[in-house]
Amino acid sequence: MLENLFLLVFLALGGSAVAGSVRVINQGNEALVERLGSYNKKLEPGLNFVIPFLDKLVYQETIREKVLDIPPQKCITRDNVGIEVDAVVYWRIVDMEKAWYKVEHLQSAMVNLVLTQIRSEMGQLELDKTFTARSQINEMLMRDLDIATDPWGVKVTRVELRDIIPSQTVRESMELQMSAERRRRAAILTSEGERESAVNSARGKAEAQILDAEARQKATILQAEAQQKTIVLQAQAERQQQVLKAQATAEAMQIITNTLKNEPGAQEALQFLLAQNYLEMGMKIGSSDSSKVMFMDPRSIPATLEGMRSIVSDATGVNSNPLFGSELPKNNNRPN
Repeated sequence: MLENLFLLVFLALGGSAVAGSVRVINQGNEALVERLGSYNKKLEPGLNFVIPFLDKLVYQETIREKVLDIPPQKCITRDNVGIEVDAVVYWRIVDMEKAWYKVEHLQSAMVNLVLTQIRSEMGQLELDKTFTARSQINEMLMRDLDIATDPWGVKVTRVELRDIIPSQTVRESMELQMSAERRRRAAILTSEGERESAVNSARGKAEAQILDAEARQKATILQAEAQQKTIVLQAQAERQQQVLKAQATAEAMQIITNTLKNEPGAQEALQFLLAQNYLEMGMKIGSSDSSKVMFMDPRSIPATLEGMRSIVSDATGVNSNPLFGSELPKNNNRPN
């Protein structure tokens, strides 16, 4: 009976020892083991064995990237303006042994270090630069924190400033400044618009005047060319008319000459026509608007007709032209 009891106790102790010697570490985690109070080894993800009652699992943490939320804190800029700044830090453990043995309360130490670095960086910048140079501030903070946390086995991968909030009085003054700046820009844009409008209007008027002058010039040139063409056409028409008249006169003279040549009795008819035209010309001169008074002795009319007859005879060459055959008889009864 006693032997069975000892056997049960031995089996229980042996089972608990075996169970205590097995350690399972999840993927993405690592653990530190101490043996009799000193560092012994690091347990990797998976199944690990330790010596019961001698080895102790003192620290287990993830090696994945973690997020550290930095609470808002008050800072003073280079131009003595109070602001509140908060941030977010992305970090991970790269050396589990340093993270446990080089610093106590790693996360609290990192928060205080980040707050100190933020105050230091903000104190080197003016208020306006804190809003415009946020990416540069993030890079400087990441570089400084990465250097400072390297002895702790920590890698800082990214730092982001989340909010930069000035005090109430500063915000009010900034709003007034921005309002004044917007009014100034609006006034500048309005004046530039008016100036461009005036310039465009003047330019349009100048171009309109130039176009009007060019149009008048072209119209004058076209009118002059049209007048020149009209004069040329009129001259050509008059010349053609004179040519036609001359041709008609020549043809008429040719007809008269042929008639006088073939019909000797046509000479008296020609003389009669000339006398009739002479009298009609006198009548036309007397009936025109610019009337003239012609004094003519009726007794001189036969002499005038006789003179015209002699002119026609000389022109046609009746007395000397052999076409008429013989000389016309002379009138010896001419009045004295």
